[in-house]
Amino acid sequence: MRIIIRYATAVALCLACVPSQAAETIGLSSNAQAEVPVAAPSAFDWSGFYAGIYGVAESDSGNGAVGLGVQAGVNAQFDFYLVGADVAVQGLDGAGSGGADGQLLGRAGLVVTDNVLVYAAGGYGLALNNPNDGAGLLGGGLEVGLTDSVSLEGRYLRSFPVDGSAPAQQLTLGANFHF
Repeated sequence: MRIIIRYATAVALCLACVPSQAAETIGLSSNAQAEVPVAAPSAFDWSGFYAGIYGVAESDSGNGAVGLGVQAGVNAQFDFYLVGADVAVQGLDGAGSGGADGQLLGRAGLVVTDNVLVYAAGGYGLALNNPNDGAGLLGGGLEVGLTDSVSLEGRYLRSFPVDGSAPAQQLTLGANFHF
């Protein structure tokens, strides 16, 4: 053991006697100022007018109908909150329910990410061939911005007829074009 201590002491004394030298820093000089372009992701602008087309599937009391519709509306975005309204007209074809329906909806939601909107919707719908056949509408949806001016939307609505008949369920999937 003594021999190990003697060798360790000898190595320590030898290293203490070696002069230390600082290494020079290496620097590169450049006259040109380098700028890296930073592309900020563009946020989808939910504010403004939109119009769209959609497919619809509706079910009431065991009867089903499918159809197509068009809608137009306006949104206002405040930070990550959104309020809006739209009007829609759709044609349905199926057992028990056919013809054209109109809807007036208000919506309020949250912008979850720059291009994803989650919202609740409520309003009034009526059969255009029988204006006395109306229903309250309540539901919600999800809308995803694909480009600067196009979004995809999925919406679920439940209707509550004012005449007390059975409620219906409606599912729509469509595209909106923002102006």
